[in-house]
Amino acid sequence: MNKKLYVGNLASEVTETDLNHNFSMAGKVASVAIIKDRYSGQSKGFGFVEMETEEGAREAITKFNGGELSGKTITVSEARAKTEREGGGGFGGRGGRPGGGGGRRY
Repeated sequence: MNKKLYVGNLASEVTETDLNHNFSMAGKVASVAIIKDRYSGQSKGFGFVEMETEEGAREAITKFNGGELSGKTITVSEARAKTEREGGGGFGGRGGRPGGGGGRRY
């Protein structure tokens, strides 16, 4: 099991300190990160908590998945590995139509 956990459906006022405090009830917390919009700085409503042990990670999932934090029901699960996006992304990438480019034609 991965020790890194995905935490979803976070209220906008939840801080990394709040997550650290709550998850420390399940075991030692190695790191906490709430993902924020790069322009506005507002929370995107999810984050990651890395537990120091697999036992702590299992305990956190059991204890907090479906629980309430700041008035919202949160989801806690094992984080999945980051994967490459398919299709190259953006204009001119391999996408959309068979045999064609990804951009618009004017």
